[in-house]
Amino acid sequence: MNSQELINKYIDFFKQKGHTLIPNVSLIPEHDPSVLFTTAGMHPLVPFLLGQKHPGGKRLVSNQRCIRTTDIKEVGDAWHNTFFEMLGNWSLGDYFKEDTIKWAYEFLTSPQWLNINTEKLSVTVFAGDEDAPRDEQAAEIWQETGIPKERIYFLPKSENWWGPAGKIGPCGPDTEIFYDTGQKKCSSECKPGCSCGKNCEIWNLVFMQYDKTSTGEYKELKQKNIDTGMGVERTLAILEGYENSYQTELFKPIMDLIEEKLSGRSQDYREVSTSPEKAKKIIADHIKAATFILMDGITPSNLDQGYVLRRLIRRATLQAKLLEIEKKENVSQQVANIVIDIYKERYPNLLDKKEFILKELGKEEDRFELCLAKGLKVFGKIIDKNRKKISGQDAFHLYDTYGFPIELTQDLARDDIKIDREGFNKEFKEHQKLSRKGAAKKFKGGLADHTEATTKLHTATHLLHQALRQILGDHVEQKGSNINPERLRFDFTHQEKLSPEQLEQVEQIVNEQIQKALPVKMEEMTVEQAKEKGAIGLFEEKYGDKVKVYSINDFSCEICGGPHVKNIKELGEFKIKKEGSGSSGVRRIKAILI
Repeated sequence: MNSQELINKYIDFFKQKGHTLIPNVSLIPEHDPSVLFTTAGMHPLVPFLLGQKHPGGKRLVSNQRCIRTTDIKEVGDAWHNTFFEMLGNWSLGDYFKEDTIKWAYEFLTSPQWLNINTEKLSVTVFAGDEDAPRDEQAAEIWQETGIPKERIYFLPKSENWWGPAGKIGPCGPDTEIFYDTGQKKCSSECKPGCSCGKNCEIWNLVFMQYDKTSTGEYKELKQKNIDTGMGVERTLAILEGYENSYQTELFKPIMDLIEEKLSGRSQDYREVSTSPEKAKKIIADHIKAATFILMDGITPSNLDQGYVLRRLIRRATLQAKLLEIEKKENVSQQVANIVIDIYKERYPNLLDKKEFILKELGKEEDRFELCLAKGLKVFGKIIDKNRKKISGQDAFHLYDTYGFPIELTQDLARDDIKIDREGFNKEFKEHQKLSRKGAAKKFKGGLADHTEATTKLHTATHLLHQALRQILGDHVEQKGSNINPERLRFDFTHQEKLSPEQLEQVEQIVNEQIQKALPVKMEEMTVEQAKEKGAIGLFEEKYGDKVKVYSINDFSCEICGGPHVKNIKELGEFKIKKEGSGSSGVRRIKAILI
């Protein structure tokens, strides 16, 4: 079975259970600053999990591309990947635990579907805590379905609880399904949930019963939902009898290329914390993830998604250096070419963006080379000054300023030079602490945030978008939106800096509309009807059969899934605070309501 056949089977199974197929949306969350990337199939569905009506109905199914950076340190083992595809099915206030568990068992074990040996399966369920009770119901349903009691494990919230996607929103206990790979137990305590790899998690069934509030409380949701996620890469490896996802069709051509680059070499690498085998996997994983992030229009930078992209490319480039793959071989561009070839049928935008992707990868490799060159000079000065020791502060300075991971500093240091790893870790943790504080402040809001202030600013982006098109032209398209209760940030396509006169005109148009006290009207219609109506939207791969179209009289008409006011007179006065460059060919406006 190949990956497309697995995806088709999953979608067909749930269509037979009355589910509507929804689109595979961008990795960059629309109108949601609470996370940098789409981390799961449920992420675009947050408003509907909270009670909004979905155009596709109450039962949904999808295959969604995802990026997760929380497991980046685990990348290189058998099962963790930064980029992956997630199969998912949802119930929005319809079926709940019993149907979810029984359908999952049927899809996995039935000869008509995946035909997995039932004796290879075990499950975990939530053990309960002060926020929610022990999930005895899920355990009982599993036993009724066919999983014996001795293969059902109760685990804490750290293992069997999902969400929210950001700081607040829908969440709940889950039950996870594991496949026994046949490896030996790592210890007598080895069981599903252990990180050794013997038991591979292939499906997570989340029971969305709660809404986590900004005060940290867990309140019962009026509409109880189901959210499930099955990783395509892992499941495909299991079905094909492989030991890890890097042996599947989704990685093997990439791994073969990297092996080819290393053929004929001594393989006598210097001892570093990353093994050669893990280094190869990191290169394959990170460049694949980078290729997909680039496809969705992000470029390397020192902020937000661009920073993650930069980190992925540079980490892969560093691993190539440690494997002594020369830069002139352009391994990242060659890997990207293979990624594009593997996925071009499912993601035709990869072919459309191929030139852009390869160009940006090459540019970032060149930048990293310059950073390395400068960093090596600083490294030399540090060694000259402190002959036998590199302090934690100096090691962190090399990391933070010149992009030197501690592994590279370790690799460059002579055997008789001691590196203060403990001091480095202390500096690094302090850096993370400050970053988290900044992110917590920056990423307030999101799809789960329907506060009055956020709702007003969200509605104001529609007016801003149309005003920009009137002043600059119809080439203006939204390229990103970040809204919190304090301000809106709107990215759009345009090559030149806006003049003060143009910004004043945009402000004037928006405020003139607000003064007209126009109602905001929502209609559900097909994509074709939305096109005929003149709605603004990116009609590539983004929408399902039906969409929500928000109109503000005859001024603005846009496809959207965010919160809106009923009448724009509620907005007050619109004020642009800043205009600047977002990335190449993209401008950025920050604005407030007063």
